[in-house]
Amino acid sequence: MSTGKEFFAPDTVYVSDKTTQEEVFNEVYQDLLKKDLVTDDFIVNLIERELNYPTGLDMTPVDSQLPNIAIPHTESEFVKTTRIVPIKINQAIPFHNMINPDEELQVSFLFMILNEDGEAQAGLLADIMDFINSTDRKKMLEFFTYEDPKQIYQFLVENFKGE
Repeated sequence: MSTGKEFFAPDTVYVSDKTTQEEVFNEVYQDLLKKDLVTDDFIVNLIERELNYPTGLDMTPVDSQLPNIAIPHTESEFVKTTRIVPIKINQAIPFHNMINPDEELQVSFLFMILNEDGEAQAGLLADIMDFINSTDRKKMLEFFTYEDPKQIYQFLVENFKGE
């Protein structure tokens, strides 16, 4: 059993005021690139992959009060580490639904997966869903209102458990 400390880093938790997918992706990419966690080609592949394989998740089946999330990611060749990058979006932006790609969802939180080891991708996705499903509802609803990266990080370290 892993802990949140292994999946998250305090310097890669973001809160964004951007209003489009591309702007959010670019903002985070610039910082990840500066920190040498991704390659130059990361952004192009991230945007292209999101177009072809949408990552928006409708959270209403879990709880109608939870905001929709998205789990953007790209191939392992474009990243230099394995971690989950939480991104709180202050103004919900449209993402296409992973399960029903024609449907657009308003998303206000991203769990971006950086995965050096291509094999673990599905595992990380499952870990994120387990985290959302197994964490106390009230706590989860409160978590999605946080706007301080330190607070977001702290919550994830304390509550996220992976396989």
